[in-house]
Amino acid sequence: MQLSVVIPLLNEQESIKELHHWLSEVLKANDFSYEILFIDDGSTDESWNEIYTLSRKHTEVKAIRFNRNYGKSQALHAGFDMAKGDVIITMDADLQDNPEEIPELYQMITSHGYDLVSGWKKKRYDSVIAKNIPSKLFNAAARKTSGLKLHDFNCGLKAYKQDVIKTIDVYGEMHRYIPVLAKNAGFTNIGEKIVQHQARKYGTTKFGMERFINGFLDLLTIWFLSSFAKRPMHLFGALGVLMFSIGFGFSLYLGIDKLFLNPAGRLITDRPQFYIALVSMLIGVQLFIAGFLGELILRSSKDKERYIIKETL
Repeated sequence: MQLSVVIPLLNEQESIKELHHWLSEVLKANDFSYEILFIDDGSTDESWNEIYTLSRKHTEVKAIRFNRNYGKSQALHAGFDMAKGDVIITMDADLQDNPEEIPELYQMITSHGYDLVSGWKKKRYDSVIAKNIPSKLFNAAARKTSGLKLHDFNCGLKAYKQDVIKTIDVYGEMHRYIPVLAKNAGFTNIGEKIVQHQARKYGTTKFGMERFINGFLDLLTIWFLSSFAKRPMHLFGALGVLMFSIGFGFSLYLGIDKLFLNPAGRLITDRPQFYIALVSMLIGVQLFIAGFLGELILRSSKDKERYIIKETL
């Protein structure tokens, strides 16, 4: 099978049938062997009924239904597990991603040797204040932190080699950073393609301003995981030694001052430097212990939130 198209969705009943028709026209016109995987992330509207109807009529349509809303990362994780194509395309179900981009994305993977190609919505039809400006700030921070020179990390339209999606582990809300996860896994040939962005035709966006706050928090997480996931002691231990050294330095100064320079002066406990020394040394010990615990946790099994599949087609 050449292509698997993975489509996570939440309450997109109006667009599913139209998206399937548009996709089928493009993929059949290019003579692809393909499957379309709809991942229903706990929709409360008629989305699943629409998918079920399509799957009865079209053998290429397959689907997973979660028992509740787990999030886009978990939906992609389930879709990646199920996908069988040599090239995997991800796209959103809201008709804002254009299926006409898929043939060129496929060629960039198969003929140009890319491991992953990320779409870049250079011209967007979203609110400037609510989405465009925050998105630019978010992408600038992601570029600086990850070292990847992508303009649009969060674009839903991406293409992957099968090896990539079978290697990386998408969990939490890390779907924004799949290119970074791929890079960390050793897939360094990552490209970008300008893609057409469509105005939303049905419904409303499922993402608010909070996604950018969560995005920046996840960015800190991915930075830490990229730099110190396999050696947490290098970060926490270094900070612990630094803080302990500062505290020890103050303690040494206070001891020398009291014993040799000013024995008749104030008690050590009456001086503010004593409390700076005490707090610094305590923080230093705690950071060192945090690094030690991190090393122990790293060697134990990692318990990630999984999903419960309610139904499969």
